[in-house]
Amino acid sequence: MRYSAIRFAARFLVVLLPALVAAAQITKPPRRIVSLSPNTTEILYGVGAFDRVVGVSEFCSYPPAAMKLPRVGGWDNSNIEKIVALHPDLVVFTDAQSPFIADKLQAFGLRSLAVPSRTLADVFEAIAAIGAATGKDGQAAELKTHTQAALDQVRDRTRRLPRRTVLLCISRTPGELRDLYVATEGSYLAELVEIAGGHSVAAPAKVGYANINKEAILSLNPDLIIDIVHGSKGIFSEDLQQVWNDLPELRAVREKHIYPVDDNFIPHASQFVVETARLFARIIHPEAFPEGKK
Repeated sequence: MRYSAIRFAARFLVVLLPALVAAAQITKPPRRIVSLSPNTTEILYGVGAFDRVVGVSEFCSYPPAAMKLPRVGGWDNSNIEKIVALHPDLVVFTDAQSPFIADKLQAFGLRSLAVPSRTLADVFEAIAAIGAATGKDGQAAELKTHTQAALDQVRDRTRRLPRRTVLLCISRTPGELRDLYVATEGSYLAELVEIAGGHSVAAPAKVGYANINKEAILSLNPDLIIDIVHGSKGIFSEDLQQVWNDLPELRAVREKHIYPVDDNFIPHASQFVVETARLFARIIHPEAFPEGKK
């Protein structure tokens, strides 16, 4: 009877041990991480796990040390061979990138984490998820608290100020008002405009961003336009006022309330939403943020 029990226990361990090892590997904090998006790289740094990052996307530039790491492709064309060659035990990216990479990672048996990135609530969820996946729950909680407190400070300074209507342009053809996309309700950028004391006037869109034409812009007639500028700078940069002079009827154009912004952190759904909120607030309500005047 005793011998049978030992044999049963041995067989049980043979069957169960691989599963236990696999579970331990999954829950064990990763030692080699590849990050496929700037915001996930920034969050990894924010929770104190950047020292384990061994590869990043072409667009990752923060922290500065990210510029020295191997590059594994762009936002929607990550190079699976380069990723595999880095032997990661965790690959982190945004949910919007999943259609381009998730199946490939699964085919190679690589552990992955896709975090949400569309709304402000998603930013906090992403911080918590990355903190949990890297064994940095405490640091993630601190980062969330600090980020929320800083956003609340901006909101408090603009709460009683007039709501200025804002059109936030995130992309267009350089030098022209064509193929123009704007942030709408449902995006963290539109939420940050509200925190900064403005009101995003673009009609709601399913994904928080929408293509818009000149006629629609005229009907919205915002008080000011924030234009996220991409491309050349210096003597090769476009004349933003001249570009928007194509719509001279607009109040923002007549009153010269067109504001270019080119800060790298703006399109990134990370803890740097705080910097974006402050930037927007200095544009929308400079009277409340005199320290932002240049």
